Amino acid sequence: MMRSVPMATLRRRARAPLGLATLLWVALVLASCGDDPFKIRWTLQPDTVLLYSLARPELNLLSGFSFINRIPIRIEAPNATGSWDVALDTRDGGLVLLPPGALGVESKARIVALPGAEFDEVLEAPADTALYTADGPVPLSLGTVYVVRTNQYIGSFGTRCVNYGKMEPLVIDAAQGTLSFVFDASPVCNDRKLIPPN
Repeated sequence: MMRSVPMATLRRRARAPLGLATLLWVALVLASCGDDPFKIRWTLQPDTVLLYSLARPELNLLSGFSFINRIPIRIEAPNATGSWDVALDTRDGGLVLLPPGALGVESKARIVALPGAEFDEVLEAPADTALYTADGPVPLSLGTVYVVRTNQYIGSFGTRCVNYGKMEPLVIDAAQGTLSFVFDASPVCNDRKLIPPN
């Protein structure tokens, strides 16, 4: 006597080899690439920015900068505009960078100055956290590269992340209260490298 097999069982049996074959194919592709599937691929994208000192009398000027978003920000009140990593201000007749902590804003953003360094030569952010300024002004000068650790944000899989970027002043005009600088930043969570992996 011939036993009949339900159609649903036949379908499951037909799908099992197909699912296994798909899984094996994906594993082979990943193994053949030899790459980490979670690695963030990025390229250098240096750009220039113009910021205005908070001390200027005009309203709505771009005085802050977000390295994560790569955009200048209006700082009408320190907490009003969301996340920013540095602000430009005038102190004792010179221009300075302010991390959010210098304006009483709780933040993980920090700044370190590397006098005499060249922009293209700074390949990694300093590991020594004691070198970074969290709550005071950092004077600006030509011939200095500034490394910025960004404000903290929640990355993939709920990870707490900071990014690192670098900037070098091109034109510091204390009389006009303006700063033009070149910058670049890594998009990789908690990675101090300032250049893409090979």
